[in-house]
Amino acid sequence: MENTQYEPATRKDSNKVYFLILVIVALLGTNAYLFFKDKKASDKIVTLTDEKSRMEIEIDKIEAELDKANTNNVKLSSEMKENQELARQKINELREELRKGKLTQGQLAKAQEEVKQLRYFVSKYTSDLAGLQKKNQALISERDSLKTTVANVSEQASRLEQQNSELNSKVKVAAALKSGAINITPVKVRNNGKETEVSRAGSAKKLRISFTIADNPISEKGMHDIFVRIVDPTGNLIVSDNGSLFTADGDDLQYTYKTAIEFDNAQGKVFNIDWTNPGPFQKGTYTVILYSDGYTMGTSKVNLK
Repeated sequence: MENTQYEPATRKDSNKVYFLILVIVALLGTNAYLFFKDKKASDKIVTLTDEKSRMEIEIDKIEAELDKANTNNVKLSSEMKENQELARQKINELREELRKGKLTQGQLAKAQEEVKQLRYFVSKYTSDLAGLQKKNQALISERDSLKTTVANVSEQASRLEQQNSELNSKVKVAAALKSGAINITPVKVRNNGKETEVSRAGSAKKLRISFTIADNPISEKGMHDIFVRIVDPTGNLIVSDNGSLFTADGDDLQYTYKTAIEFDNAQGKVFNIDWTNPGPFQKGTYTVILYSDGYTMGTSKVNLK
């Protein structure tokens, strides 16, 4: 009878134990679920944070490439300047989004795609810039080559001009009239106009300068100016009244007398120039120098007693 009385109480205690066990198991399961959930969320946050850091580094690299590309001193077109500004604007926008804090998976995916597009954009920009730089370098090389060619042509032209000038000078010298023998005769002029050759200074009134022209086929035929310079026995040049100058042998000179002759390259033709002394002749030697075409023709002397 006693066993029958205690049996319900024992069963009731067993039920309580089972209930407690179930509660404990449920609590353990809940704790385990929360633990793994928190761990998964933590891992997810860590993953997002790592990806955010990686993208920040990637953006820094992209900006560094953009800065490096712009250190080549290449003149950018309007389109390339606009593209560069857009790239820098996108870099600033991405940095601002990453700076705001934790990203959701969707925001992360969007940011990753934008970084990918930015990478492509900057790569294309850098490639275009490199192409422009290469083209500029080719133009610079071509310009330098043209400069060298122009310098060479200019140098050659200067050399040819100098040679031509030297040749012209030689031709001019060669074409100038040159006298053959020059004879100087003192002449006395009587009251009746009759002329007589003399040798004394007191009797002479003028000097007759007789000369021939050396054969010269390149001399220009026609009228040629003849300048005469006469130096008296004291070494003084007898100067004409007008005091004009002429150029000969590279110098500006005064002359005593000026006239002209007609040259036709006839061999043996004798030309005569009479110079009347405005004052009395002196005893001694007179020197006569003839010039034409800018050069000396010849020189001769005469002695008066």
